Amino acid sequence: MISLILIFLFLIPLCLGNFHLLTQFFLMLTYIYMLYSGSFPYFSKISYLLGIDSLSYTLILLTLLISSFMIISIIGYEWIPLFLIVNISLVFFLFIIFSSLDFLYIYISFEFILVPLVILILGWGYQPERLISGLYLFFYTLLVSLPLFFILVNIYMRVGSIFFDYLIFNMDFFIIHFILLIVFMVKLPMCFLHYWLPKAHVQAPVSGSIILAGLMLKIGGYGLIRSMTLFEFMYINYSYIWFSVSLVGSLIISIVCLIQSDIKCLVAYSSICHMGIVIIGLCTIRYWGLLGSLLLILGHGFCSSGLFYIRNLLYIRRGRRRFYINKGLSIFIPRGSIVFFMLCSFNIRCPPSLNFIRELIIIISILGFWSVSSFFFIFISFLCACFRYYLYSYSQHGLYRTLYRFSSLTLMEFLCLYIHIFPLVFFRLFICSIF
Repeated sequence: MISLILIFLFLIPLCLGNFHLLTQFFLMLTYIYMLYSGSFPYFSKISYLLGIDSLSYTLILLTLLISSFMIISIIGYEWIPLFLIVNISLVFFLFIIFSSLDFLYIYISFEFILVPLVILILGWGYQPERLISGLYLFFYTLLVSLPLFFILVNIYMRVGSIFFDYLIFNMDFFIIHFILLIVFMVKLPMCFLHYWLPKAHVQAPVSGSIILAGLMLKIGGYGLIRSMTLFEFMYINYSYIWFSVSLVGSLIISIVCLIQSDIKCLVAYSSICHMGIVIIGLCTIRYWGLLGSLLLILGHGFCSSGLFYIRNLLYIRRGRRRFYINKGLSIFIPRGSIVFFMLCSFNIRCPPSLNFIRELIIIISILGFWSVSSFFFIFISFLCACFRYYLYSYSQHGLYRTLYRFSSLTLMEFLCLYIHIFPLVFFRLFICSIF
């Protein structure tokens, strides 16, 4: 594991030399190495309190792919060397989070990853409101993570270690349970703790939106899965609280999506709805719920980042994000309309995508936990299909408002879009280790 960390550190001189394509080549080379090295259900490749198992293995693969998409998305930007350094810093801290065997490593990386993310939003954002969105992100993270630090200190004083294999408790204290969960619920985010996400998405550049949707939301899911194995007794007792809040919250956010007039806002709010389904699957405390939530995390990482990327391609060519102005885009960019349709279809769980499989798995888990909730879940899925139809039909259909002008996508843009779609269909090549 230390060898992989050294790879990220040695990529910094390439970033200073503005070799962005060479940097992306080494990231993909690292991805191929990780893909063929494989992993085990238990922790392997252990060194300096770092190791990987099946869960961290899939998220590290997702991290390397999404970071490559970020590099493709910034071609033509200013200050590319600084951006590459920020990108490598994000990949480094995410790698530490997903491969850590010690809770302190996760906490430190959890805090430090905020710095390059705020630099990304403030430095390459669009509007002056990016200052407010950066403050929202900063204070939401700081407010909920500070109590976790005191909990970790208390655990270390009592147990003498915060290594994962040593932290198995049978306590039933709701305050500790609440502090442990609220940190990761904000990062997901759960409904009613989500106000920072639309602001950060709207004001962030396309690369910031890609990493927020593709990776940053996955930190919350990863933390919930890890803490669930440590404090299983408290999860069993109090899971119905988070289950109910997420079920109602996803229903509310689905309705909110139907009244949005901004393409970027709609995709951001849809991420909140999907992350609520992740919490629902995890709160069932079953293997199928865990597997379905993990598949949803992976599928959402590709679908949402792809939608943000193609939305940016439309914004570059039109300079607008509103539904009521961006009509008839299937005439303006016909080839992009096909890719947009595929991403919207896969996001509403159409076969043969990865999202169709996780929909069936989560429904099975929910039926075993509380059968009545399946009606709510079906209604949420119906509303998700409605706002995806709303997103596609309002932007792609209709009368184009200006004179006819044909615009096509470049080869690099097609490459980035189809790499988003490829793992959703041929998912066995990507997540073969978790079955």
